[in-house]
Amino acid sequence: MKNLLGLVILGCIVTSSVALAEPSLVVVFPQTNYQTNAQKIFFLGTASPDGEVSINGKPISRSKAGHFSPSLPLHLGENLFTVRQRDQELQIKVTRLATQPELPQGLAFVKDSLTPGADIARLPGELICFSAIAPPNASVSVHLANQTITLSSQPQQAELPNNLAALTGQNQPHGQSSVGNYEGCTTVATPGNLGQPQFQLTLNGKTITQPGNGKIQILSKAELPVAEVTVDAGVARTGPSTDYSRLTPLPKGTRATVTGKEGEWLRLDYGAWINSQETRTLPGAVPPQTIIRSVGYRQLPGATEIVFPLQVPVPVSVQQSDRAFTLTLYNTTAQTDIIRLDDDPLIARLDWQQETPERVKYTFNLKKTQQWGYKLKYDGTTLVLALRHPPEIGNTRRKPLANLKILLDPGHGGKESGASGPTGYLEKDVNLVVSKLLRDELVKRGATVVMTREDDKEVSLAQRQAIISQEEPAIAISIHHNSLPDDGDAEKTKGFAAFWYQPQAHSLAVFLQNYVVKNLGRPDYGVFWDNLALTRPAAAPSVLLELGFMSNPDEFEQVVNPEEQKKMANAIAQGITEWFRSVK
Repeated sequence: MKNLLGLVILGCIVTSSVALAEPSLVVVFPQTNYQTNAQKIFFLGTASPDGEVSINGKPISRSKAGHFSPSLPLHLGENLFTVRQRDQELQIKVTRLATQPELPQGLAFVKDSLTPGADIARLPGELICFSAIAPPNASVSVHLANQTITLSSQPQQAELPNNLAALTGQNQPHGQSSVGNYEGCTTVATPGNLGQPQFQLTLNGKTITQPGNGKIQILSKAELPVAEVTVDAGVARTGPSTDYSRLTPLPKGTRATVTGKEGEWLRLDYGAWINSQETRTLPGAVPPQTIIRSVGYRQLPGATEIVFPLQVPVPVSVQQSDRAFTLTLYNTTAQTDIIRLDDDPLIARLDWQQETPERVKYTFNLKKTQQWGYKLKYDGTTLVLALRHPPEIGNTRRKPLANLKILLDPGHGGKESGASGPTGYLEKDVNLVVSKLLRDELVKRGATVVMTREDDKEVSLAQRQAIISQEEPAIAISIHHNSLPDDGDAEKTKGFAAFWYQPQAHSLAVFLQNYVVKNLGRPDYGVFWDNLALTRPAAAPSVLLELGFMSNPDEFEQVVNPEEQKKMANAIAQGITEWFRSVK
């Protein structure tokens, strides 16, 4: 999964040299002049099985085939490593970057530490907060319009690791020194453009003033702008950057009042944030509000459609749980007295509730636990929800997957090489090999198989998602092989893993994980809820499988072994077959 950039050329050199002569000493990761924030880093490479390999004079352990991946500590700044076997030697420089800003010597703010760091807009009376990093024992304040806001030195707080730390088991917070971190807040009641805040720093009797990077605007509640989503699925988030978690995508045409701004991000009236590049402003539009009366219903081949006629397209959110699918409409008031819902293959009952004066929740109570996918769109101002019916599962012993369409996605391809093994062998290639073997096994069992790629070509993540939505398979499986963040223990970390995002894919992910681990005797790396492009599709249960670690010297030998590849393909195919039997 991890993309070790710059390995394609090196991989070709290694592959060709192996056929001609004894393997040379090779380090595929890290490349020289590599930079990282990690406190340690693993070295991934290979050499002749005969003869000791050392790093900075210390022997390292290797697999029987000669591969290695030891982890070595890093100190701040440049770290020089000499990798040696007999008369072969490689020099590699790795620079560890500081995670905390370096406090300036003298009268100055830390570069880029003044926040807000971009133009912002807030409602009257909302908190506007400022921060700066400066030398300790200084006096820091902000002048905004006719106010002076004192920024106080803050007490220590925990520093959170990034999300990748969940993959290494090192996702515990740790203390961080807040010396020099100054913060303060204020409110402004009157709408208007307040301009740039002016930060002032006084130390040892000397004072400097520096403007902030963004302007501040207080919005008028009577003149709030209205945004309309212009892309098929607007990415709604919990905060104003891609660092924040995703919420239910907003269908094209959704309208919402803008209640705040931060840089290019807009805060919508129901609380989510969206990038302004996925919207357009509707001049003169009033805040979108709608009533809802009747709710339509129709059965289609393979799906049930529920139709919600609205006056304007409003924001929505979806929540799946066992035997329930919940749809929430915002800025909506119900005038509903009658709903028709016949006996349906999927839905046992439809309930609705006006949760707040402006939020209506519809709960579809389902006949079975397993859900098979949904689509949500606006047709004009009418919201259309399509819930897929269970597929017809083959009943013959010889063709247990007859009538089923299964999508396989061989990860990476083309310029996207994915992870690398110690020899330079690339993940994209082994993904395709195993995917084709898996396709053949599924076809033997009667399935119709769709592949997102059948050769070494680049297919974008958006294209892969679009193929799933268009093909509407019974399930979608993305095939990958794993690697680790810089500070992972590559020598010890191995195993099979399954990743899911939509609740409808959870059962499949857990079942395949348990089946493959048990039947192949593979190490269990775990089951992860993960916000990945190939686990997000809602049109079908979509799972991403990591079949083993390219970065582990011993497991890599299994990954590239043709017989082991056949065993893996057969185990996954049989696991898929058994899962379908279990959810009939």
